[in-house]
Amino acid sequence: MTQSLQRSLGERVGHALAFELIAVGICAPTLAWLMNKPLGQMGALTLMFATIAMLWNMLFNYLFDQAQRRMGFHRGLKARLCHALLFEGGLILVLVPLAAWWLSISLWAAFWLDIGMILFFLPYTVAFNWSYDVLRARWVSRSQVVQACREA
Repeated sequence: MTQSLQRSLGERVGHALAFELIAVGICAPTLAWLMNKPLGQMGALTLMFATIAMLWNMLFNYLFDQAQRRMGFHRGLKARLCHALLFEGGLILVLVPLAAWWLSISLWAAFWLDIGMILFFLPYTVAFNWSYDVLRARWVSRSQVVQACREA
């Protein structure tokens, strides 16, 4: 593994927090406007969604890793599709009832809200991680130049 691919636990936590905080900053006001709900109510909901998604991500990936060790499957396209569908399905099972309760809307309306969130997060995830990788590569490159200058 090259130096530029190694990431500390602190960097991973910072990456996850930045991802979620920016998403909340985009989603809360957008959803408040689209649903004609108070910003505080939508902000609290998006924070709950973000927290649940992060915790579910850690738990689900641990369980998926355990299943792979037990069953010995390769993480090819089929396994990755299964992973994505099971992950999103688990999130839907938790988030839809939460949204319905929190917003006093039907489960059907909450389901469509969750589908909208998924459709937002697909391109957002790509854009955020791509931007992060580009900015991180620049930072690592500058750090290596500074380190080389100090050693010279």
